[in-house]
Amino acid sequence: MASFLPSILSSDQHRIFFTALLFLLSAFLFLASKRTKSKRLNLPPGPPGWPVVGNLFQVAGSGKPFFQYVREIVAIYGPILTLKMGTRTIIIITSPELTHEALIQKGQIFANRPSENPTRKIFSANKFTVNSAVYGPAWRSLRKNMVQNMLSTSRVKEFRGVRDSAVDRLIDRLRSDADSNHGVVPVLKHVRFAVFCILVQMCFGADMDGDDIEKIDQMMKKVLITLDPRIDDFLPVLAPFFSKQRKHTMQVRDEQLKTLIPFIEARRSALKNKTAVSFSYLDTLFDLEIEGRKSAPTDDELVSLCSEFLNGGTDTTATALEWAIARLIENPEIQSRLYEEIKSTVGDRKVDEKDVEHMVYLNAVVKELLRKHPPTYFALTHAVTEPAKLGGYDIPTDANVEFFGSGIGDDPKVWSDPKVFNPDRFLSGKEDADITGVTGVKMIPFGAGRRICPGLGLGSLHINLMLARMVQEFQWRAPPSKKIMSDFREKFEFTVVMEPALQAVITARK
Repeated sequence: MASFLPSILSSDQHRIFFTALLFLLSAFLFLASKRTKSKRLNLPPGPPGWPVVGNLFQVAGSGKPFFQYVREIVAIYGPILTLKMGTRTIIIITSPELTHEALIQKGQIFANRPSENPTRKIFSANKFTVNSAVYGPAWRSLRKNMVQNMLSTSRVKEFRGVRDSAVDRLIDRLRSDADSNHGVVPVLKHVRFAVFCILVQMCFGADMDGDDIEKIDQMMKKVLITLDPRIDDFLPVLAPFFSKQRKHTMQVRDEQLKTLIPFIEARRSALKNKTAVSFSYLDTLFDLEIEGRKSAPTDDELVSLCSEFLNGGTDTTATALEWAIARLIENPEIQSRLYEEIKSTVGDRKVDEKDVEHMVYLNAVVKELLRKHPPTYFALTHAVTEPAKLGGYDIPTDANVEFFGSGIGDDPKVWSDPKVFNPDRFLSGKEDADITGVTGVKMIPFGAGRRICPGLGLGSLHINLMLARMVQEFQWRAPPSKKIMSDFREKFEFTVVMEPALQAVITARK
């Protein structure tokens, strides 16, 4: 996946890296002697690298998160550039025009996924998920099923009661936490749990108790941590040095299977005995016909597909809400204006999800939020189905193609005063953006083209509804220790979260 490198090397990996360096250099001399005289590719420009390791030294030695490193070298090498990361060729695109050309105009060619490292293949059941699957028959079957049978407008409406209940619990949890902590609440913790509760019930079709939900949530977090890249992902020749890590990976996968398969079996039994009282994503998967194969998904594959559904919509939505509250605290006038729109729309009754469709200012705030704070720095990694050209450069089939969504949303050539959080830009008629990228790329918080996030509609609904309810119920302020909300440091932790995590003071509205 794209957001692959907040840092390349841990301290333990440094030791392994330098231990193996002499071996790698020897291997390079051997490989160099075997190189063919085939025509050299005209790759985009990029910083010169070392033999074998490429630019790993520059990235690891910069002392900066990967996204910051990219922001700096874009100014040097332009809107399309190349990094050599060990055996991987990574092509990074920061231009809105080139992004539109690749993902929309040449969408079919750029719709593939690159080869995955062994760890990711284990957790994706050998690339048997919507996001990881190779562009082809299996991917079409999986995506069509998710979009038509689970994420369609009519199907999403069936879970309206689930969302209402989860948001009510969120408000109660915030109020209770504030009462016991002098009004201070950890925003991300509470909104993340609320979103996860919704997705668990949508996935498994059961109203689970808090202990089961917490058990699944902790398991999902452990999987995400295990997916963090290792140096042998870029230099497979170092794999012998990572036997302990591979053993740990298998243990985590085994724990994941043991955690989720009982819930899968329970759902299978409920359907068989006709005791299931609601629909679920899992129901669509048991007998799913996959183009190009005769068998339905195995239990291992069901675990990967359910995990994808849960992980794909939890942290992205929760992160967006954390940034949203931070921006409202920073801009009290925006918070007041949003509250007034809510009051004028619904009066004294509770905000309903039908209401948020008609709240113009709310939608402008959320759109500006996604422009300024996309959930991840990069769209999910793409690859080409055949050798291609982009911007006059060669794009080989074995390259990881990365689209720097954060840079696009902050591009001064596209946006006026891009550093300023200003929802009014979407109300003036002077600036707007097709969030899908079809008519032109100006922001891609959900990706774009054929591999655009299938949960775009559901995620947007969750952000709008939860933000509206949170503002309707509470006034949000910075804690006394932080007089001004102006520190917007960010770090990558599955998604782009605030550093440190946002603590806010809430006061119940009268």
